Amino acid sequence: MTPFRGRLSKHERDRADLMRRLKKTVCMVGMMGAGKTAIGSAAARALGVPFLDSDAEIERASNATVGELFAEYGEPFFREKEAQVLARLLDGEPCILSTGGGAYLSEGNRAAITSRGAALWIKAAPQLLWARVRTKNTRPLLRTSDPKKTLYDLIAAREPIYALADLSVEAEAGMSVEHMAEKTVGVIATRPDLLEVE
Repeated sequence: MTPFRGRLSKHERDRADLMRRLKKTVCMVGMMGAGKTAIGSAAARALGVPFLDSDAEIERASNATVGELFAEYGEPFFREKEAQVLARLLDGEPCILSTGGGAYLSEGNRAAITSRGAALWIKAAPQLLWARVRTKNTRPLLRTSDPKKTLYDLIAAREPIYALADLSVEAEAGMSVEHMAEKTVGVIATRPDLLEVE
């Protein structure tokens, strides 16, 4: 989003948006509950580019939910399918791509993302993540006897890997999706190889 977007006329906003062009796919990485989908889709709208979700694409390709795939075939099978779908999406037109929380843990996925696009880590405090996921039953990895401990253990194990991402933005409690998207576009704009600004 352009600065002071609310003060611009529709024509000025359209013109400002046309002055930017996403040159490579930006992959949102981070923990479940960080806001990858909500922030990513809002950032894609601001940039006028497609938004894709790798989990949704896996579900579409397999005609099964992520939870069903985990339950029936196990995590290794799911990760293999995830890598295949991610590679296909990275070969498509530049977009904002939300990835599952475990996708970036794979060295192969990290290399593919960095060579063909960029990873943007949406970093969020553990308390914020727990507040967002504790009432949802759609997270296969949290179906344990102590989901909060499981989440915190996952955060501790994964954050050092997420920190390898090309870019990062900090999620803040109480910040609107639109504000987070604006912050995210601002971070992407620091990389001229990703976002061309005329």
